[in-house]
Amino acid sequence: MSRTATPHPRAIAVAAALLLTVGAAGAAVASGDGAARPATAHTGEQAQSAERAGTGDRAGTGDRAKKREAAALTGSAKMYRKTTEDVTFTFDAHLAAEDRKDPSQATGTFRFVHLDRPGGEGGWAKGRIDCLMTGGKVATATGVITETNLEKVKGKRVGFTVDDRGGQDRVGYSWAAYGGTQGQPDTLALCASSAPYEKVRQGSGDFDVVPWKVPYPEPQDARP
Repeated sequence: MSRTATPHPRAIAVAAALLLTVGAAGAAVASGDGAARPATAHTGEQAQSAERAGTGDRAGTGDRAKKREAAALTGSAKMYRKTTEDVTFTFDAHLAAEDRKDPSQATGTFRFVHLDRPGGEGGWAKGRIDCLMTGGKVATATGVITETNLEKVKGKRVGFTVDDRGGQDRVGYSWAAYGGTQGQPDTLALCASSAPYEKVRQGSGDFDVVPWKVPYPEPQDARP
């Protein structure tokens, strides 16, 4: 059963006021900062981040060169739709190796755009990441909206889930059960989101998740 394929009328209205709302400025953002352009998996800084995550900072020496960030969620892609809607999510979230025991120290940015059609009208939002956890190739993250064309959601925390499947990734978001960001409660726990029920549109982009290495406690030597 697909919420996306057969949405409730209220959900359509609020979602338009959300992602679309989160708007009128959306069309300008889409063409102005590339939010709605067909996405590629990694470019520029994201590619460098991915390289550092897998192999360490090659410019460093010794331990620094071998250091791997604790977790990461990067990439950009459009969501599958049967309509003309153009929905894009972009993430650049990282948890440093030294913060592996505290996901709330994650840093980075997120962005999402929802247009009624490519280059059309809709909504947009950008924000800063404030929590990131990954398990295998699944990531959950939250962040606070810092820029948007919907004043009612500015300053609100929202959450995201990404299932990095390698072929067709999936995405979820905290306002899924409320129809739109405006309907989501003002209080949301760190790293809270929904199941990743949305599918990425084939060929529109890709997400990459760096698995979190759980800092399990080491056994204590019981000998005197």
